Amino acid sequence: MWIGNHIKFFEEKIQPIIDKTGSSLDAKLEFSRGLVMLVLEKMSADIPRLLYDDSLFCHMVDEILLFEKELYSAYGYPNNLPSCMHILSEETCFQKWLTVERKFALEKMDSVLSSEAAWTSQYKDIADVDEMKAPDCAETFMTLLLVITDRYKGLPTAARKLQFLELQKELIDDFRIRLTQVMKEETRSPLGSRYCAILNAVNYIAAVLADWADNVFFLQLQQAALEVCGASNTMTELQLGQLASLESSVFDNMIDLLKRLRYDMLTRQVEHVFREVKDKAKPYKKERWLFLPSQSDQAVMCLSSSACPMLLTLRDLLLQLEQELCHSLFKSFWQMLAEKLDLFIYQDIILANHFNEGGSAQLQFDMTRNLFPLFAHYCKRPENYFKQVKEACVILNLNVGSALLLREVLQTASGNMTDAVAYSEQPTAVAALNEIGVYKLAPQDVEILLNLRTNWPSTGK
Repeated sequence: MWIGNHIKFFEEKIQPIIDKTGSSLDAKLEFSRGLVMLVLEKMSADIPRLLYDDSLFCHMVDEILLFEKELYSAYGYPNNLPSCMHILSEETCFQKWLTVERKFALEKMDSVLSSEAAWTSQYKDIADVDEMKAPDCAETFMTLLLVITDRYKGLPTAARKLQFLELQKELIDDFRIRLTQVMKEETRSPLGSRYCAILNAVNYIAAVLADWADNVFFLQLQQAALEVCGASNTMTELQLGQLASLESSVFDNMIDLLKRLRYDMLTRQVEHVFREVKDKAKPYKKERWLFLPSQSDQAVMCLSSSACPMLLTLRDLLLQLEQELCHSLFKSFWQMLAEKLDLFIYQDIILANHFNEGGSAQLQFDMTRNLFPLFAHYCKRPENYFKQVKEACVILNLNVGSALLLREVLQTASGNMTDAVAYSEQPTAVAALNEIGVYKLAPQDVEILLNLRTNWPSTGK
C-alpha cells in the first residue's frame, strides 16, 4: 500500500531531481527495495516463533506468497533483488514449509476420499464438460497439486523447486495406493459404478500428468533434474539420454504405474464381461449346424434362438459400461472384448463344429447381421475387429465351385513337394485368399475350415 500510495510522488517529484544529477537510480525501485528489506527483517525475527504453530506458519506463507505476487505483477519489482522467497528458502524454514504442505495435503486427501461425493462427477449432468467422467476426489486432488505448484513456482533456486516436485510425486504415489486399496474392495463387482469411478480417476490423473509434462515450468525442472542427476551419477546413461531428449518426463514413473493399474482394472472388467457372455453362449455352442435348413428353404432368415441370451447379455453390458466409463476407456474396453470374442467364437464354436449349407448361412447371418452391429455404435466397420470370424464365414459360405478351386490351390501349394517348391507356390495361395477377402487366416487355417464343410459334391470327396 505504501508503494502504491507514493508511486506518483516519486515519479513526479523525486525522479526528476535524481535525473538532474545524472544518476541512473530509480526512485520508486529504491523506495520499494528499502520497504522489502524491512519486511525481510521482520520475517527473520518472526519465523523462529512461528515454526511451532502450523496454522500461524501456514498463514504467514500464504501472506508472503500473496505479497510477492502483487509486488512483481502490480509494481514491477525485479527478480534479481532480495525477496521474501529467499527467507522461505532458508533450510529450517523451507523444511518446515515442506512438512506443513505434506501434512495438510494428506489431511485433504483423507477428507476428500471419505466424503459422500468422492466417487461422483460434479459435471455428470453436463455431457460436454464431463468428457473424462473424473470423480470429485480425482479433480480435487489434481487441483491440490496445481495449487502446490503455484505456491512453489516463485522459489529462487531450482534445487528447492525439485524438492517440492519430489513432494508432489510422493503425494501422487500415495493417492494411487489409496485408489488401489479402494479398488481391491470393489473387485467383486468390477462393473459397479464405484469401480468404474476409480478407473476414471486413474485415467484422468494419468492424462493430466501427461499434459503437465509438456508444460514449460516442468520442462525447466526436467532440465534442472538432468543437471543434478548428471552431477550425482544417480541415473544410467540411457535414462539421462531420455530425459535430455525429452523422450521421458519428470512424471514418467508415476504415469507408468497409473497406466499399469488402468490396464489391470480394464482387463478385469473385460474378463468379467467375457465370462458372462461365454456362459450365455453355451446353447449356441451346441447348435446343430450340420442339420439346419438351407437359406432357400426359409422364407426369411432370422437370428438363431440359441444366440439370443449371449447377444442380449453382451448388449446390456456394453450399454452399462458406456454410461459409466469415459470415452477413451470404453473404447479400449470394447476393443479388448471384441478381440477375445473373435477368438472364442472362432475356436470354440466354428472350429468345434461341422457345417452344412444352411448352418454356414445361419452362422454368417448371426454374425454379420446381429453380433457385428452391436459394435457398430462405436465404430464404422465393426467387422474389422472380428477378422477371424468374418473370414471363416467367407470360407464356409463360398459356393461349391469356388471352394473346390480354392482347395485345389491350397493343396497344390502345400502338397507333396519339396520345401523350396512349396515356398515358391505359397504366394499363389495367399493371392487366392486375398482375392476372396481373406487376409488374416493362414492357408493352413483355411484348409481346416474347408474340411468343416459338408456340402461337397460326391465326386469332390
